[in-house]
Amino acid sequence: MGKKTGFKEFDRQVEAKRPVNERVGHYNEFTEPMKKEELETQGARCMDCGIPFCHSGCPLGNLIPDFNDLVYTGQWKDALARLHSTNNFPEFTGRLCPAPCEEACVMTINQPAITIENIEKNIVEKGFAEGWIKAEPPAERTGKKIAVIGSGPSGLAAAQQLNRAGHLVTVLERDDRIGGLLRYGIPDFKMEKWVIDRRVKIMEEEGITFITGAHVGVTYPSDKLKDFDAVVICAGATVRRALPIEGADLEGVHQAMEFLPQQNRRNASDGEDKLGTNLTAKDKNVIVIGGGDTGSDCIGTSIRHGAASVSNFELMGKATTDRPAGQPWPFWPMRLRTSTSHEEGVERFWSISTKRFVGDENGKLKGLVTTEVTVNRENGGFKIEEVPGTEKEWPCELALLALGFTGPETNTMVSDLGLELDARGNVKADEKSYMTSVPGVFAAGDVRRGQSLIVWAISEGREAAHQVDRFLMGHSDLPQKDAEWDLPRV
Repeated sequence: MGKKTGFKEFDRQVEAKRPVNERVGHYNEFTEPMKKEELETQGARCMDCGIPFCHSGCPLGNLIPDFNDLVYTGQWKDALARLHSTNNFPEFTGRLCPAPCEEACVMTINQPAITIENIEKNIVEKGFAEGWIKAEPPAERTGKKIAVIGSGPSGLAAAQQLNRAGHLVTVLERDDRIGGLLRYGIPDFKMEKWVIDRRVKIMEEEGITFITGAHVGVTYPSDKLKDFDAVVICAGATVRRALPIEGADLEGVHQAMEFLPQQNRRNASDGEDKLGTNLTAKDKNVIVIGGGDTGSDCIGTSIRHGAASVSNFELMGKATTDRPAGQPWPFWPMRLRTSTSHEEGVERFWSISTKRFVGDENGKLKGLVTTEVTVNRENGGFKIEEVPGTEKEWPCELALLALGFTGPETNTMVSDLGLELDARGNVKADEKSYMTSVPGVFAAGDVRRGQSLIVWAISEGREAAHQVDRFLMGHSDLPQKDAEWDLPRV
């Protein structure tokens, strides 16, 4: 795979980023594409490692050494076919995935990993540029009708796979545009939304029907699902984790997913009537509570708004840049990560807990109070203890809660259909068949497994599609990662 001595001859190279002072003035993507020859050189670094641990790191099972080698030898169209064989949307993952494949790369034992994610993105972008990616409607239809609820990466993957099997697929999306959190959650500077529109157009040409404004159980009656031969729920995990402390109801304390979608809508030139509460960070002291990807997205967006200052609080202690002792290669390490938004101007604080929000006489946020903490593992969980004498009040006019999601909403279609939940509050579905407690109703993605990665969402959508096809037809030619097994049939 690659050039046999390439890993010794060439250094890792990734796309350059435009200067901070330039990129914070807009919401567009800001990486500089690499030249074809540079990318082929990066493909040459993929070593003949014998056992490609990158496969185990990738939830999709992408054939990474294969497409790296094809890029190295200039066979880009074949590389695209190999990539698409396991990944429906490499233009999404190539921009947004945290690349667990790279952490599992054999090179990382003592060198920087192969630039797998960047190669992946450039393969698919070259495919679009060359006109290789076109609509491929099925040769014949089965007559079976399937509803896919949710148009995030899991729902889109399930829909495309089931359409390829010849079924009549309708995607029901509660928002006014297709894409789920890809559309309303991921900032445009990480992925511009024409990337979604380009792929959805192809899927429409392949025969998939998309219906927006269809909130099942609210604006779209759950009873109408009886018109379909099977239903796949890919509605995500959208219940936001709250911070139930004093002052949480003050004006100026907001969930990240109130703040981020508004900017997506502004960038799409939506009118103010679609924005809801008009949140802005301009000239405010902003504190983002939560140190994950969503917190990072809030930081980058706040900086572009023109915030007076941006701070980021994380409850856990500061991680090391190296692998922790208990997370050896090829496992995913919980190491310190610095995003492009962090580079743009934020002060980060670790081992800090917010105790209460402070308001003025008009009920508006003016500050918050924190304390330093120690966090230690105990009995399989974490024990959090305050450090005495460390209380501090911070000026803050906008606090953004980026604390993750606790699970799916259960008060609409989930309750209407009588679906069972698991111990974590997710929709309960069989680990192999993806079928819920209601025959013919399947679940995939975050609604089934809880908040997770985009690659897991696409993988779940693909796997569920195989099982739905098999349920309806008695067999399936759709690819899957695991061997076939017995499943009840209609």
